[in-house]
Order: sequence, then structure tokens, then C-alpha cells
Amino acid sequence: MKRDDEYLRQLLFEIEADAEGSFPVRNYMSMPPEVEKKNYHVELLRDAGHLTRVSTSSYRMTNAGHDFLDAIRSDSIWKQTKDAVAETGGNATLEIMKQLAVGYLKKRISEKTGIEL
Repeated sequence: MKRDDEYLRQLLFEIEADAEGSFPVRNYMSMPPEVEKKNYHVELLRDAGHLTRVSTSSYRMTNAGHDFLDAIRSDSIWKQTKDAVAETGGNATLEIMKQLAVGYLKKRISEKTGIEL
């Protein structure tokens, strides 16, 4: 299965919105494709350190996950990040995407405050 960065972003928003701060994952003997996709992407976020397992069927977002989501929260920064990746061939690691988003966020803050970050 191919990683879907847009889907990862949507999952992070969904996890953040959970009132209990945990995100359940369902495992079935025969899973529908959408459940397989969700489980796969949850594991990718865990691999990257953005989620941690709190039980056999539940995850919570880590501080690194919150930082990543804050960096890509703005639709305009997310678009700039995706456009920059597309201009260089369309492939980038999740860490590079985070660094790009953080760079765009720092630039925006510097422009608004006059403070170089």
C-alpha cells in the first residue's frame, strides 16, 4: 500500500478531535479496504513517532505528533509544502515534509512579528 500524505493529515486531525485523547483501531479477520488503509496509516504515524500505542486497540498522539500537526494545520502552509514536494518530483519523506512545513510556518511568523526564527 502506498502512503497517502493527505490521509495522514486527516487522520491527525481526527485523532486530535477525539475528546478522550485516544484513537481506536479495529482489526478484523477480513477487513474492508478502508479499515486496512486506516490501520496501515496509523502504523505509519506510529513508526514516525507521531502516535503511541496505549492498548492493543488504541493509540494517542505524541508531542511530536502534535508538533507535526501544528506545522501542517494551516491549509495554505500544507499546500505550499505539497507544492514544494511536487516541484522536486513528488516524493519526500515525512520528516522532510515536516521540515518544509515548519520552515513555511517560521517564515510566516517572522513576517508577522519581525522576529527572525
